[in-house]
Amino acid sequence: MSAVVAQTLHVFGLRSHVANNIFYFDEQIIIFPSGNHCVKYNVDQKWQKFIPGSDKSQGMLALSISPNRRYLAISETVQEKPAITIYELSSTPCRKRKVLNNFDFQVQKFISMAFSPDSKYLLAQTSPPESNLVYWLWEKQKVMAIVRIDTQNNPVYQVSFSPQDNTQVCVTGNGMFKLLRFTEGTLKQTNFQRGEPQNYLAHTWVADDKIVVGTDTGKLFLFESGDQRWETSIMVKEPTHDSKSLDVIQESESLIEFPPISSPLPSYEQMVATSSHSQLSMPQVFAIAAYSKGFACSAGPGRVLLFEKMEEKDFYRESREIRVRREEESSKTGPIGIFSPERKLLIQILKNHSYNFSQYSTSRNGEPAHFEYLMYPLHSAPITGLATCIRKPLIATCSLDRSIRIWNYETNTLELFKEYQEEAYSISLHPSGHFIVVGFADKLRLMNLLIDDIRSFKEYSVRGCRECSFSNGGHLFAAVNGNVIHVYTTTNLENISSLKGHTGKIRSIVWNADDSKLISGGTDGAVYEWNLSTGKRETECVLKSCSYNCVTVSPDAKIIFAVGSDHTLKEIADSSILREISAFDLTYTTIVISHSGRMMFVGTSVGTIRAMKYPLPLQKEFNEYQAHAGPITKMLLTFDDQFLLTAAEDGCLFTWKVFDKDGRGIKREREVGFAEEVLVTKTDMEEKAQVMLELKTRVEELKMENEYQLRLKDMNYSEKIKELTDKFIQEMESLKTKNQVLRTEKEKQDVYHREHIEDLLDKQSRELQDLECCNNQKLLLEYEKYQELQLKSQRMQEEYEKQLRDNDETKSQALEELTEFYEAKLQEKTTLLEEAQEDVRQQLREFEETKKQIEEDEDREIQDIKTKYEKKLRDEKESNLRLKGETGIMRKKFSSLQKEIEERTNDIETLKGEQVKLQGVIKSLEKDIQGLKREIQERDETIQDKEKRIYDLKKKNQELGKFKFVLDYKIKELKKQIEPRENEIRVMKEQIQERVEIRSYNFTKQARKAPLWGALPQMEAELENFHKQNTQLELNITELWQKLRATDQEMRRERQKERDLEALVKRFKTDLHNCVAYIQEPRLLKEKIRGLFEKYVQRADMVEIAGLNTDLQQEYARQREHLERNLATLKKKVVKEGELHRTDYVRIMQENVSLIKEINELRRELKFTRSQVYDLEAALKLTKKVRPQEVSETEPSRDMLSTAPTARLNEQEETGRIIEMQRLEIQRLRDQIQEQEQITGFHTLAGVRLPSLSNSEVDLEVKTN
Repeated sequence: MSAVVAQTLHVFGLRSHVANNIFYFDEQIIIFPSGNHCVKYNVDQKWQKFIPGSDKSQGMLALSISPNRRYLAISETVQEKPAITIYELSSTPCRKRKVLNNFDFQVQKFISMAFSPDSKYLLAQTSPPESNLVYWLWEKQKVMAIVRIDTQNNPVYQVSFSPQDNTQVCVTGNGMFKLLRFTEGTLKQTNFQRGEPQNYLAHTWVADDKIVVGTDTGKLFLFESGDQRWETSIMVKEPTHDSKSLDVIQESESLIEFPPISSPLPSYEQMVATSSHSQLSMPQVFAIAAYSKGFACSAGPGRVLLFEKMEEKDFYRESREIRVRREEESSKTGPIGIFSPERKLLIQILKNHSYNFSQYSTSRNGEPAHFEYLMYPLHSAPITGLATCIRKPLIATCSLDRSIRIWNYETNTLELFKEYQEEAYSISLHPSGHFIVVGFADKLRLMNLLIDDIRSFKEYSVRGCRECSFSNGGHLFAAVNGNVIHVYTTTNLENISSLKGHTGKIRSIVWNADDSKLISGGTDGAVYEWNLSTGKRETECVLKSCSYNCVTVSPDAKIIFAVGSDHTLKEIADSSILREISAFDLTYTTIVISHSGRMMFVGTSVGTIRAMKYPLPLQKEFNEYQAHAGPITKMLLTFDDQFLLTAAEDGCLFTWKVFDKDGRGIKREREVGFAEEVLVTKTDMEEKAQVMLELKTRVEELKMENEYQLRLKDMNYSEKIKELTDKFIQEMESLKTKNQVLRTEKEKQDVYHREHIEDLLDKQSRELQDLECCNNQKLLLEYEKYQELQLKSQRMQEEYEKQLRDNDETKSQALEELTEFYEAKLQEKTTLLEEAQEDVRQQLREFEETKKQIEEDEDREIQDIKTKYEKKLRDEKESNLRLKGETGIMRKKFSSLQKEIEERTNDIETLKGEQVKLQGVIKSLEKDIQGLKREIQERDETIQDKEKRIYDLKKKNQELGKFKFVLDYKIKELKKQIEPRENEIRVMKEQIQERVEIRSYNFTKQARKAPLWGALPQMEAELENFHKQNTQLELNITELWQKLRATDQEMRRERQKERDLEALVKRFKTDLHNCVAYIQEPRLLKEKIRGLFEKYVQRADMVEIAGLNTDLQQEYARQREHLERNLATLKKKVVKEGELHRTDYVRIMQENVSLIKEINELRRELKFTRSQVYDLEAALKLTKKVRPQEVSETEPSRDMLSTAPTARLNEQEETGRIIEMQRLEIQRLRDQIQEQEQITGFHTLAGVRLPSLSNSEVDLEVKTN
């Protein structure tokens, strides 16, 4: 694969051809289609996230979001086959949940979709001629029902579910309004259309069984359970003066533009032709959306009406009108989306073929409502030109929608926007970012980019310029006129040369790095390299069989790259084609190479982008990215090679961040800071200064006025306050008097109520006693009535049984009478049918005779007579069909009644037997299911165990690698330590030997001195001790070498195990990857998994697993978990102990260093005292010219005799201590190696630097002494 990758950053564009192409995800995020992606756009934070379409998709057709805002359904055409992809929006990033692409019915594409209220079912409508409505249980990819909606190829515009019922469905289209219900596995129509059919464009559910429907004649209907309950018409409230009438007719209102059979959107001419006759008076209602108080609908150009439900009636009245701003009033209104309906409304506006988004707030009901921009306006037609500059982060685009737009790719905003009367074919931006050159249909214009406008300052008579480009230095620009290239200067704006040579249209031009040459390619198959100083061709390469689409040149200007219609990428140098690289059955439309010369990008005719590494590889090595829904027209890289810009025929502009494979951005060698200067004309500045002065004077006047008004108001308010205080005081006094009066009345009422309550209680007690006596008497009477009624019921039961017997007899007689009656009726109907047929034949003869007689009459009479007789014929046919149906129904009823009596007895017996059989089958199947579930669970457990084992082995392998590194390092350190210590031992042996000789010599000379005889056995004991220590050190060294060899062999074995395990893991991964391909086929997946199990699980393991029962397996798992926990705790203890030993070792080493320093100081003192003794002996003239080594031969004093042996003893002790320290160090190292061998995977010295031996310095001091 290529090392160059690209990441989508931002997109400027919206695809209007997609049904339901904009809606809210939540209060801040909207979703809309752009290119071959769906974009989640945060309105507040201005970020975009992308939901990519399917690979090899040819474009989206419809969108639908579930009511719980969790799933998004996208209808696409993938490799000329329809598909529905359902994404899960709650995951980050959004992932595919299901793909519906295997259909058992004929389908070309899905044009409308809807989710059920619980988001479990999906409704999809196919396009004519099939016009099938499909009801899916989408999570299981199961078609629950399918029904054909229309047989006359009329377009269907919208399908929807009832917001409360999964089984109720509504479908609207041209001449159709149908309500269907899902029952018994089918969709059945529940309503019948009455009256003239209308062209129903949109609908919405306002209640469980109420639907509001809009038509193309501006009418709104309210249907309840399929019956019309309410109707109203929308009128355009626009002035009808002549200046606006033509605009209103041509800018006809359009909301969601519903497609004919061939295309997803009607053409501009079709919309004008179909709507111009009634557009002024009756606007088309293309979109309706419901909210809690009512519904909103489109109502003419740039206008939306809100309807609210009346309190007393089930009708709706217009409550509010919302418009776009005055400059957008003649725009075409797009789809309405509502989220939190009391707060936000989202619509799409179409003006001059450019899209705007708007939102509003319904909190202020009294004020006039206007929509405000939600996002910048976008291109609505193919983008034909794309350019960028060096000094500013700007992108310039032009389109067939007759507009020029300047974008900022750093802030992702629209800087400038202007519309023209002519179409723009090409554009180029000056490197400074202050000028543009644009090729229009009539002229070539050079323009200034001002702070708020684009103004032309030079025009050239170049018609239909399809390519133009500024040079890299900005001092020249080239423009293509057919097959001629004109080169102009930007200083005096004159034409300095015209390059002629192409025989066909020139499709692409490009400058080299130093602007000395210009490369061009055209439809004639020629690629020319022009020298601008001479105006002649330097190199040429002509291939008639190829029509070139785009050319570019390498940074060193030695190689030209060209792409064209022959599905190849060509490298051209010195007028010859060096190499052709296949495009693999695609057509390359654009090509661009980076300024650093390290990467190349090509655009294809299907909207994809391929990123290649440069120099180009020989094999198929590139990264392909799905981007646009149409052929890519232009592609550019910014000057710093950080961003890739692509534009296509779908009207979308993408910005990409370019990375290498490791995630680092590919940066230029030098960075150029962006400029912040803008162009402003002198007149604009003067006008703004004048306006500022006027506003300042106006502000001062307003301040004076406000101060005067405030004084007046203060005076008025003070007077009012005085009046109110006097009034309140009077009212308070009156209220006090009233309060006293009310208190007295209250006391009187209390006394009266007490007396009244006592009377009522006495009366109640008396009435209660009377009621008890009456009720007892009534109970006795009711009991007697109950016994009489019981006797009557028994008699009635006997009478009813007699009546049932009589009814059975009369039933058989009535059946015979009915059969005779209907047979007679059938004969009568057949006679009537024959008579009607004869009448029809007679009428046809009369019609033909009258037709011959009145052929010369007027066309209107002919049409009237024709319609008259056609109606008669239709009525007769309908009556005949009705009669036939009634006769067939009667026959079927007669035969069914006879069969049912015979079949029911047999059915009961057979059903009982089948019930017993089915119960047995169900029990056996349940057992099989439990066994299969158990088997699947066991297989999952074995797979998990294998994965854990692989992971543990990998971890152990890593630890062994670390352990090997530590052992290698320790071996090197030990070697370094052993060699100097062997040298030290050798030097010490020599010193000991010399000292022994000296001592023996001194002993022979001074044998008469008794103190020396006592020191001799001590010296011999020390010498023997030194010999023993030397032999022990040699043994330790040999033992250490043997352990090093053993660790080497162990390390080789572990490496071999690691390689074997890696090979096994790779084989298992490849086999597992192959199994994933059968994820949609459970049977094959089961076989593949079984094969994996047999291949990678050992026979012994299989036998052991098969032999163990569940109790043993559980016990084994429990023991294993217990041992793993113990092992983990032991490892933690070992780590802690290792850290403690390391700290102790560092402390001991520090103590050793301090002791060695003390020894060195004592040696210096000893040396100093020796020199003093020698000086004193010389002063006393006890020795003459005697060397320090021969001091013992003279006749020393008692002091000399006492100091010499003590010095020798100190030297012996010092050497003994040094040797003991070395022996302890070697023993410690040996113990550490043994610990490392016992604890595999744990390194006590990993990352710890071994201590440096300071003993070498000590030994050097000993030698010098």
